[in-house]
Amino acid sequence: MSSNGTLLNLTLKIWRQKSRSEKGYIETHEMKGISTEISFLEMLDTLNDKLERSGKAPVVFDHDCREGICGMCSLFINGQPHGPAKATTTCQLHMREFSDGQTIFIEPWRSAAFPVVRDLRVDRSSFDRIIQSGGYTSIKTGSAPDAHAIPVPKENADLAMDAATCIGCGACVAACKNASASLFTSAKVSQLALLPQGQVERTERALNMVAQMDEEGFGHCTNESECEAACPKEISVENIARMNREYLRASAISRK
Repeated sequence: MSSNGTLLNLTLKIWRQKSRSEKGYIETHEMKGISTEISFLEMLDTLNDKLERSGKAPVVFDHDCREGICGMCSLFINGQPHGPAKATTTCQLHMREFSDGQTIFIEPWRSAAFPVVRDLRVDRSSFDRIIQSGGYTSIKTGSAPDAHAIPVPKENADLAMDAATCIGCGACVAACKNASASLFTSAKVSQLALLPQGQVERTERALNMVAQMDEEGFGHCTNESECEAACPKEISVENIARMNREYLRASAISRK
């Protein structure tokens, strides 16, 4: 054991792709002396430093906050979204989850609705369009209301907060064999459907968001729950059932 933790020698098999139109391929890199104390993204930073010093193009990957909040760190690691640790984003994943001599495959999300931009970076603007299709709430904003001015049952408040923890990383899509965005969309639908502030646009929101999800080319949910297992925020598939109820309710109302 060194002051930098146990040191690992690893073989990285990384997806490289220069653009959306070009064919991708797997590139192999040997990494020596990687500390178990650093994060997975810091390991990729180390690789990119090595590549740049040798005059080669660094590996492109998304990252931002590196605190498990923004959802940018979208990597498929050894066949698992965000890697082997449960309820963990890639930026929170540490190299102690791997063993010396291990081969690690690193790929981008796989979904027609998430086209590869370059290397490990994908275009997730389809998620933005789903959110935008939900529109705004017409409840007035401004100074905060007095506590308990709008009664909300604690169960609903808790469920809404749980749904609101979705960071839109896309792990649910990557894990699903159908590339369904139902968990993501249902979290956004549920978040407002459970609260008084979301009631005015409730019907229109459910119809529009589900329609936009389908238009983006995401697959259908077949209730196998890979999405919940892969979600770093452990969003429950109960939200999908709630979205389905909201959609059926909205459809019935719109036909009247």
